[in-house]
Amino acid sequence: MVGSITGLHKSPHRGSSVEFAEYRKYAPGDDIRRLDWRVFGRTDRFYIREFEADTNLRSYCILDCSASMGFGSAGKTKIDYAKRLIASLAYLTVQQGDAVGLQCYGDKVLNDVPPRRNPAHLQNIFNTLSTAAPTGETALVSTLHEFAEKVRSRALVIIFSDCFCDVTALLDAFQHLRFRKHDLAVFHLLDPQEVDFKFDRPIRFLDMELADSLLAEPAVIRTQYLAALDEYLVRLREGCNRFNADYRRVLTNQSYEKVLADFLVEREQLMK
Repeated sequence: MVGSITGLHKSPHRGSSVEFAEYRKYAPGDDIRRLDWRVFGRTDRFYIREFEADTNLRSYCILDCSASMGFGSAGKTKIDYAKRLIASLAYLTVQQGDAVGLQCYGDKVLNDVPPRRNPAHLQNIFNTLSTAAPTGETALVSTLHEFAEKVRSRALVIIFSDCFCDVTALLDAFQHLRFRKHDLAVFHLLDPQEVDFKFDRPIRFLDMELADSLLAEPAVIRTQYLAALDEYLVRLREGCNRFNADYRRVLTNQSYEKVLADFLVEREQLMK
């Protein structure tokens, strides 16, 4: 992300900051003000001094607060898991001198905290997270389209959602964000029961967003359910890969520290 304030992360670009990066040979058309005359005096050759670009990162965490995010089979809901990830990322981002914002949505945008980089801003993030509660239907697709039109400056957009919506429409929204040059990461949060479907007796399944219900024998529908789930996950993952979005499927029984560490380490490697 190109900007005017230097964060603590390395820039992948060369620019005009005070931190020297490397020499390269002069080529016709280069700005002669960047010639190193001391090197010329020693070598009788023209070399250009290059520097690390001054950059700052602007990131937005987008939190799904629809009712389905309130599901949790072991006392830990998907939204609680997402809040921990966001709070940790926000803290680390501000500590390295970069800006972070937060947007919470359900069937509409519920909270919109613009990016700031000062430490006092963290309390705004934490207060907003503490009051965020799962309710209503999801408006992920429309929220992302509105975001893409509203935020024109390039940013890192990190989505925390169970992505329970039409895959084709969701991928269109991802494509819209990428078209606007945003860097996109998706934490796809799922409960282990949603993935394993290990139910051993007839059960009534409730739609947490629409209040519909279905009485079923899990042993009868398990094969079809898992096949449909696998197709959905493959389409979502392949679509994210196609649009160069960082897709991460996360189960809520995973260590959130490891999930976050893996994300940060892999992004650091991409920057090198």
